[in-house]
Amino acid sequence: MKLKIALPFLCLCCMGLMSFLVREREKITVYLIGDSTMSIKETRHYPETGWGMPFVYFFDNSVKVENHAKNGRSTRTFIEEKLWQPVTSSMKAGDYLFIQFGHNDEVSNKKSYTTEADYVANLERFVSEARKKKVTPILITPAARRKFLPDGKLESTHEVYSNLVRSVAQKQKVALIDLDRKSQELLQKLGPEASKMLFVHLQPEEHPNYPQGKVDDTHFNELGAREMAQIVLAEIKAQKLGLTERIVKPEVKQ
Repeated sequence: MKLKIALPFLCLCCMGLMSFLVREREKITVYLIGDSTMSIKETRHYPETGWGMPFVYFFDNSVKVENHAKNGRSTRTFIEEKLWQPVTSSMKAGDYLFIQFGHNDEVSNKKSYTTEADYVANLERFVSEARKKKVTPILITPAARRKFLPDGKLESTHEVYSNLVRSVAQKQKVALIDLDRKSQELLQKLGPEASKMLFVHLQPEEHPNYPQGKVDDTHFNELGAREMAQIVLAEIKAQKLGLTERIVKPEVKQ
């Protein structure tokens, strides 16, 4: 009699466990929206590399990363050029949205310039529309530029717009990855000379894409992109975001 009672109970437990495992394996998409420091680069721009490119390799096969970041875009032009529309249309419950703008919003003489008020409103729009679809938004401050003062101290170049991101994150209760501060810490630790190895610094004839050479203290090379992506990954782990469970785990050798 006890066995007859126990069997249905065990079946229900097994069904519940199976249901839980199926949910755990559900596929999700991580959407990246932002500017050139995050975007996928055309071959003709190598070794320039956006940190979103190495970021795709951090997760198991239950995660698909879609990088919609575009060179030169601000929050305003990303919306105006209808780059946001396909993202918001395809997002589904359980997905993630990583938002990193600022480089092009903050420069007043650029066509992409966005006023502080509009920048805040656009960030809040991204957050609101993501949440309406039960997508988790994550705000990211813009990656630091390499700009050292004569005394060897790194100058902060995103102070105003990074603070706006922080204020939106606090007000909207959104997870914040402070890439500006974290990347500043890394660049300061490396110093004026060693930090060059993270950016596109090329001598003439060093790379066929840049026969005249190039000195770019905003855009990363492959190493710099990996370092920025590692900062983002470390923050995902430190904040115990849901994506942590989907990070690739190293194989344990027997």
